[in-house]
Amino acid sequence: MEDSNDKVFGILSYIGILVLIPLMVGKSQFSKFHANQGLILFIVEVVFGVVLGIGMLIPGIRIVFAIIGGVFELACLLMAILGIVNAVNGETKELPIIGSIRLIK
Repeated sequence: MEDSNDKVFGILSYIGILVLIPLMVGKSQFSKFHANQGLILFIVEVVFGVVLGIGMLIPGIRIVFAIIGGVFELACLLMAILGIVNAVNGETKELPIIGSIRLIK
């Protein structure tokens, strides 16, 4: 059973760069699970943010990249909320689409 610190680490895992805190301090499997999920989400957000940012520089199709970016940001926000809800409830459910990727064992 996870303690309240594990739940806090789980929540922090889904708040952007704050994923570094549970990565460095979290010791339990619960914290590591959520740190992995949050790290994958953060990496995906950064990579796609750079790609979409570059796409926004292309005249003529800027609006397409803006729409894709908006939808992508909404999807990432929903996954972060889902991850936080899972952490608060003490569950270790994988995020949709990206949840099966493992960087932290």
